[in-house]
Amino acid sequence: MTNKLSKDKLNYFKEKLQQMKEELEDKRNINSNSDELADYDNHPADMGTEQFEQQRDAGLNLMRENQLKEIEDALQKIEDGTYGISEKSGEPIPEERLEVMPTARLLVSEEEENNE
Repeated sequence: MTNKLSKDKLNYFKEKLQQMKEELEDKRNINSNSDELADYDNHPADMGTEQFEQQRDAGLNLMRENQLKEIEDALQKIEDGTYGISEKSGEPIPEERLEVMPTARLLVSEEEENNE
């Protein structure tokens, strides 16, 4: 099934997705440049805080990587002509949903079915 979005709308979503991708990559680069482990002994509480922050950052990085993958998949769908089409039903995803979640793969009703 082909997309019903206009060429202008597809370009709009492509630019939006590319901007989202750049922002995530910038955040990833900022975090990778802030490795601040000191070479001197820390108080045990400081070490616990540092370990917590490293685990939190690792979790955030994993979320960012997943978001980047979703964005790259959506950009590929624009290239393939399948952007804005539900992967489950083949129905068009409303523009309002794409506006809120440009990486949407399913209709809201299908998403809710998956979460039940």
